[in-house]
Amino acid sequence: MVQTWLVVGLGNPGPQYELTRHNVGQLVVDELAERRRERFSSHKANARVAETWLRPGAVKIVLAKPNSYMNVSGGPVSALAKYYGVDAEHIVVVHDELDIPFDTVKLKVGGGHGGHNGVRDVAKALGTADFPRVRVGIGRPPGRQDPADWVLDPFSAADRKQLPLLLSDAADAVELLIGDGLVAAQQKHHAPRA
Repeated sequence: MVQTWLVVGLGNPGPQYELTRHNVGQLVVDELAERRRERFSSHKANARVAETWLRPGAVKIVLAKPNSYMNVSGGPVSALAKYYGVDAEHIVVVHDELDIPFDTVKLKVGGGHGGHNGVRDVAKALGTADFPRVRVGIGRPPGRQDPADWVLDPFSAADRKQLPLLLSDAADAVELLIGDGLVAAQQKHHAPRA
């Protein structure tokens, strides 16, 4: 029997937001699609999707990028979950995380939204917060910059050099979470770097 997972990269639509910190979730989903040479197409759930496999014939992955703004991501995620018949425990939400240092990836299931309005809206639309999350660290803003402005800023030149590695790590985390489970993914990605 085929097991289907929905992997949603949170972000904002439009070219002006593409390389901002708030869109790192969508960049991770782009990385997963590129690894499989898949292209996104429009879906009636107000999202772009690419259907692919982790294990052909056994584990299907639907990669998704909502066309809505971050704070109203729940509608498209809920609609995709219904369309593909995916329960919350098989919905992986990939998003930026202020409270994690840049270039760090953490995973968890459930818990609070930590002030992340996209995660809050997804939990509200699904009627549960018990879904896996791949949290991609963007760090806190320097000085007194408002976090709301910081997340909408493009990555700095220094961060852009590290970004491909961060996206690759986060994509690895998604694959490991789906393939081997949360604990295996946490053991690999939460361990201190050598």
